[in-house]
Amino acid sequence: MRVDFYQLAGASVESVITALAGKLLSEEARLLVVAEDPALLARLDRQLWDQGPTSFIPHGISGGADDARQPILLSTTPDTPNRARNILIADGQWRDAALAFDRAFYLFDEDTLRGARLAWKLLAGRDGVERHYWAREDGRWTEKA
Repeated sequence: MRVDFYQLAGASVESVITALAGKLLSEEARLLVVAEDPALLARLDRQLWDQGPTSFIPHGISGGADDARQPILLSTTPDTPNRARNILIADGQWRDAALAFDRAFYLFDEDTLRGARLAWKLLAGRDGVERHYWAREDGRWTEKA
């Protein structure tokens, strides 16, 4: 499985998630976005709705009747009723449940940097785990490790 670490460094979590969700949607892949904070999920919900009439990103907040049909599901838990094989950890709090997915996107900022470093080290020796580290450079994402 692959884990992509994204150091936000000034980029908003909502804009990064919107870009990653749009990319996965274009590849017809499903995504589970996880954060403990319902307020963050609510902001992300608005962001995904407000992409304009031609770029709406279809999604839902977990707990609805159509969870299984959602290509992108926002949730406070790593349960995946939409059968996503991709998980995005939006709050900088690593969850080992992410290892059950094919790919994990782990977003972190200065406040969660310590936890990201620990997760990076803990995943170093795991069989079948491929780690990648991305940082913003001149307005673009650049792979650093």
